[in-house]
Amino acid sequence: MRIAVCQMRSGDDVDANVATAESLLHEAADGGADLAVLPEVFPFLGSPRRVPRIAETIPGGSIANRLAEVARAREMWIAGGSIQEADEGRVFNTLPLFDRGGQLVARYRKIHMFDVDLPDQPPFRESATYAPGAQLVTYPTELARLGFAICYDLRFPELFRGLATLGAEVIMLPAQFQHATGRAHWHVLLRARAIENQCFVVAASQWGTYGDPDQGRRSYGHSIVVGPWGDVIAEAAEEGTGVTFADLDLSELRRVRSELPALTHRRLGITC
Repeated sequence: MRIAVCQMRSGDDVDANVATAESLLHEAADGGADLAVLPEVFPFLGSPRRVPRIAETIPGGSIANRLAEVARAREMWIAGGSIQEADEGRVFNTLPLFDRGGQLVARYRKIHMFDVDLPDQPPFRESATYAPGAQLVTYPTELARLGFAICYDLRFPELFRGLATLGAEVIMLPAQFQHATGRAHWHVLLRARAIENQCFVVAASQWGTYGDPDQGRRSYGHSIVVGPWGDVIAEAAEEGTGVTFADLDLSELRRVRSELPALTHRRLGITC
């Protein structure tokens, strides 16, 4: 199973961002990827006040349609990072999954909102822009059963344990992780989630500065693929737009789960 992790630096020009994403997806297909993953909020990374204006329906919106067309033309699964989704007067931070025929087959809405005060920066209040999702999502493909999470969800191990309980073998994590927290926690948390749930974790990230320069906002980069033993299979640099490939061996996952059957030893249930 060949995975392509797409790392990019989005700004406030939606057309330019989507064009970059399309170029990365074609590069992924040229490299033989079965599945490509884009970063969180790849269509727009700018003032939260603009998000409701650029949000679109899924399916039916122009950005989702463009991803579907690439998936269909290149016969490749696409985990479409996250798109600002409009639905009944609310906006969700939504990951769409397209199959090789370009059909939207699954959709995950980010559950945990990033409402955080970091040093030397204005407060983050994601809940002022987005409504939270409420449903864990997995989807069976001919490659593996996929599970889905987005960025801040990484800090909530119960979400990942829930995905593992639902059978997830490869978990997609589009992210726009902050540099200050990424330096301390990104690798540790990703490896922990993979080890705990004996699964592959695939994280596609934003990189670089963004927004008002006076606010000091910066994404961490380091798009990464982690194996079920916690090993780093592939990793992008902190800075730079591009595609990183990783070949996942599902027999390795089965070996780890067989030799150390921790998932079968659980006593406390999905809520603990």
